[in-house]
Amino acid sequence: MKKFRFALAASAIVLAASAPAKAEDLVFTLKNGTQSVLTRFYTSPVGVNEWEEDVFGRDVLNPGESVEVTIADGRTVCSYDMKFEFEEGSDLDTTTDTQDLCELGSYTIHE
Repeated sequence: MKKFRFALAASAIVLAASAPAKAEDLVFTLKNGTQSVLTRFYTSPVGVNEWEEDVFGRDVLNPGESVEVTIADGRTVCSYDMKFEFEEGSDLDTTTDTQDLCELGSYTIHE
């Protein structure tokens, strides 16, 4: 089974330190840098012990493709756990990662 490397590109999102915290949509670009189809993508705020719904639903992310992901869950947190699952028969393991999605501009998953 192959392991993954992650490449992150921080966006230039500026949050006003004096402004009160409010729920805003978290938006970033997810890129599939692998040779396998990414079939399921889950997120959940850090500390929540269950995964939220599959972000893709019936869609998939083919090798080399990217998609804009919006998390509009009404929460004011930034740190999210992420879980990636690949097509059956792929030699890639299901993997997880944790990122600050408020500052994330793009996320690329690599083999």
